[in-house]
Amino acid sequence: MEQSEDFLKGEFSPPPFFLIMTKELVIASLAFSLFVVCPRMAGMMQIIAKHCQTSLLATVLGGTLISIPILVVMVFTFEKFGLWGALLFCVLTDVGAAGIMSAMSFKAAIETAIIALFVILGVKVAPFVSKLVGG
Repeated sequence: MEQSEDFLKGEFSPPPFFLIMTKELVIASLAFSLFVVCPRMAGMMQIIAKHCQTSLLATVLGGTLISIPILVVMVFTFEKFGLWGALLFCVLTDVGAAGIMSAMSFKAAIETAIIALFVILGVKVAPFVSKLVGG
């Protein structure tokens, strides 16, 4: 039986959870999407553009698809081990990225590792600075 016939008979299942967008889910999803597009990503794009002979658009689209299951693992890691567990997971993915980039250029691997170190430093410093500024 087709879905339209199911609907006419009143026999249909609700849409998947991701199609039911509450105000909070829309705001949180939008904020997360803007966090993903961050200065760190611009830095990685610079490294890729400088050391790889590939289309940045194709790289971003392919990388986005590959990252979806990795992001899911990060969420589960965060839920089970908290912020520091998720950060450790992310550091491991950064080490992996640096290792992969070393196939293109050792310099690209070093630059990738340095970006990762600054992110870790930022996570440590941000709460301290916000406490000083915000009271």
